[in-house]
Amino acid sequence: MRAFDELRKLEMFFKEETKRGCSVIDLYELVQHAGNILPRLYLLCTVGSVYIRSKEAPAKDVLKDLVEMCRGIQHPVRGLFLRSYLSQVSRDKLPDIGSEYEGDADTVIDAVEFVLQNFTEMNKLWVRMQHQGPVREKEKREKERSELRDLVGKNLHVLSQIEGVDLDLYRDTVLPRVLEQIVNCKDEIAQYYLMDCIIQVFPDEYHLQTLETLLGACPQLQPIVDIKTVLSQLMDRLSNYAASSAEVLPEFLQVEAFAKLSNAIGKVIEAQVDMPAFGSIGLYVSLLTFTLRVHPDRLDYVDQVLGACVKKLSGKAKLEDSKGTKQIVALLSAPLEKYNDIGIALKLSNYPRVMDHLDSATNKVMAVVIIQSIMKNNTRISTADKVEALFELIKGLIKDLDGAPVDELDEEDFKEEQNSVARLIHMLHNDDPEEMLKIICSVRKHILSGGPKRLAFTVPPLIFSALKLVRRLQGQDGDLDGEEMSATPKKIFQLLHQTIEALLSVPAPELALRLYLQCAEAANDCDIEPVAYEFFTQAFILYEEEVADSKAQVTAIHLIIGTLQRMNVFGVENRDTLTHKATGYSAKLLKKPDQCRAVYACSHLFWVDDQDGIKDGERVLLCLKRALRIANAAQQMANVTRGSSGPVTLFVEILNKYLYFFEKGNAQVTTAAIQGLVELITTEMQSDTTTQDPSADAFFSSTLRYIQFQKQKGGAMGEKYEPIKV
Repeated sequence: MRAFDELRKLEMFFKEETKRGCSVIDLYELVQHAGNILPRLYLLCTVGSVYIRSKEAPAKDVLKDLVEMCRGIQHPVRGLFLRSYLSQVSRDKLPDIGSEYEGDADTVIDAVEFVLQNFTEMNKLWVRMQHQGPVREKEKREKERSELRDLVGKNLHVLSQIEGVDLDLYRDTVLPRVLEQIVNCKDEIAQYYLMDCIIQVFPDEYHLQTLETLLGACPQLQPIVDIKTVLSQLMDRLSNYAASSAEVLPEFLQVEAFAKLSNAIGKVIEAQVDMPAFGSIGLYVSLLTFTLRVHPDRLDYVDQVLGACVKKLSGKAKLEDSKGTKQIVALLSAPLEKYNDIGIALKLSNYPRVMDHLDSATNKVMAVVIIQSIMKNNTRISTADKVEALFELIKGLIKDLDGAPVDELDEEDFKEEQNSVARLIHMLHNDDPEEMLKIICSVRKHILSGGPKRLAFTVPPLIFSALKLVRRLQGQDGDLDGEEMSATPKKIFQLLHQTIEALLSVPAPELALRLYLQCAEAANDCDIEPVAYEFFTQAFILYEEEVADSKAQVTAIHLIIGTLQRMNVFGVENRDTLTHKATGYSAKLLKKPDQCRAVYACSHLFWVDDQDGIKDGERVLLCLKRALRIANAAQQMANVTRGSSGPVTLFVEILNKYLYFFEKGNAQVTTAAIQGLVELITTEMQSDTTTQDPSADAFFSSTLRYIQFQKQKGGAMGEKYEPIKV
C-alpha cells in the first residue's frame, strides 16, 4: 500500500514534467530502458496513466500495450501486485460510456476486454502459487493465497462498475468469459471464491436472467468445492430480490427460476458423489427457503423439494450425524414458520416421509417443534383425518419407535414431551359432535398404543376433552327424531370407561379414581343414573383394592365424599348404598384424626342445601357425635402413648360443623349441644395434660368471636344464638 502511495507521488511528478514541456511519449519510451523488469513495468504503468490522461493516444491502445507488457513478470506474487497496480491506476481511465476517455462505437468492449484480460492473467498467477514450493508448506501457501484473493476479485468488481456493461453484454461476453476461466483453472480455492464474487458483485436481475449459464458451471467445478454455500448464497440473494418488490415476481416465473435451481441442485448432487448428507440437505433447505419466499402459494413446489430430499435419503440408514439431522429439522421447520399453520404442512405428502429419516431423538425434537408451532399460533385441528396425519407426524412422542433406545430416557425430558402431547390434545376441536367423537376415537387409538408409562400424561386430557363433548350433548339421550346419532352421552361414557380402565396397567389408581369421579359428575349432569352409579362403583372398587397408602386413602375418601355430596341423580336406594359405603370407609382410616375428619365430612351427605336436596337432621347428628367419639378416643390414645392428650383442634373443627348445621336450620343440633361442646373445649384447654398449640387456641378464639358477633347482630340469627353462653 505504501509503495503504491509513493508511486502516486511519482505519477504527480511525471504529470508536472509533461506540463513543463517534456513529451509524454518520450517519457513512455524512456522508462522502458530501465535495467530491471519489475521497476521498469511499474514505471511504465505509472507513465501510462499520465499518457492516457494526456489523450495523446487512444486509451484502449495504451491499456492494451500495458496489459500485454505485464506478462513479462511471471512470478506469482510480484505479478499479482503489479497487475493490481495496473488495475488501480487504470480504473478511472477506462474507455467507458460517458467517460472522458470514451473512444469510438465499440469503446465499452475494449474496456471490458482489458479488465477480462488482466483478470485472466491474475487468476493464472494466483492459481500458480498453489503449485510452488514443497508439499509440507501447502497450508502456509493456502493461507497466503486467501490473503491475496481480493487482488483478483477486485477485477470483477471493476467489471460490475463499468456503466456500459448492460445485461446483453454481461450475458454474451462477461459471464461466459469469467466462467470459462473459473472452470478451466481447476483450482478449488479459486473456483469457490470467484463464484462467490460473481454472485456478490453483479446485480440480482442479471443473475435471474443468466441463471442457466451460471448454474450450468456448477457441476463442472472440482468435487471438493463447497458449491452448497455458493448456491445457498445465490438463492438467498434471489429470494431477497423477490421480497424487495412484488413487481419482479413475474420475472421469476418467466425464467422458470424454481425449475432451473431444482435441476441444478440435482445435477450438483449427482456430480459430487462424496458430498456428505448434510451438504445435500443444506442445498434443499436453501431451495425450500427460496421457494417459500418467492412462490409461497405453490405448495406443489414445496412438496417437490421435500420429495427430492426423500429420494436423496432413501436407501440410506437413518441419519445419525448431528449436522445432517439439524439440516432436516431446518427443512421441516421452514414451512411451519412460513405458513404458521400445521394444516398446510399436513397437506404435504412428503413431509412425514422426510421425518421418517430422522433418528428417534431428533424425531422427538421435531415433533415438539410441530406441537409448539400449533400452540404458538393457536391452531385448531378440526377433522379426524388431520388428527390422524398429525399423530403420524408426532409418533416419536406417542410411542417407542422401532430401534429406539428405551433405557436412555431422561425423566424430566420425558415428562416435558408427554405434557406437550397433553396440551396438544386440548387443541383438537370441532363444533360438530359427530366429527369430535371421531377425533376422540382417533386420539384414543394412538395414545393407547403408547405403552403404560405414557398413559398417566395422555389419558386425562383425552377424558376431559370427551367430558367437554358430553356437556355439549347434555340432555340428548338416545336418538333424535328417529335419526340414529352415534355421538350420544351413553356411547361416550362407554368409551370413557374403557379408556380409564387402561390406566390400571400403569398402575395409576389414584388418577383413575379421580377420573371416575369426574365422569360420575358428568353423568349426574346428564341425568343418567345407571352410568353415574357404575362410575361410583368403579371408584369404590379401586379404593378397596388398589389404594393402599394411608395418605392417598385420606385424599381419595374426601374426593369421594365431595363428589357424592353434589350428586342429585340417585334414587333413595342407590344414594343410601353409596353413602353407607363412604361413611363405612371413613371410619376405617388408619389414623384417628383422619377418621374423625372424614366422618364429620360425611355429615354433609345427609344435608344438601338445594331446594329438593336431602335434609336428614338425625343422621347428620349421628355423624357429628361419632366424630366426637373418635376425637375423644384420639385424645385418650395420645394420653396413653405420650402422656399428654394433644391439641384440641379436632374438637374445634367439630364445633364449627355444629355451628354450620345450626345456622342451616337443622333442628337436631341444639344450643345445648353447642354449649356443651364449647365448655368441653374450654375444660380441655385448661387441663394440664393438653399440649398447648397456638394455632388451635387462635382457631377456638375466632370461633367464639364468631358466636359473639352473631349474637350482637340481632334479628332471627341473633335470637337463635342468644342462649349460647361464651
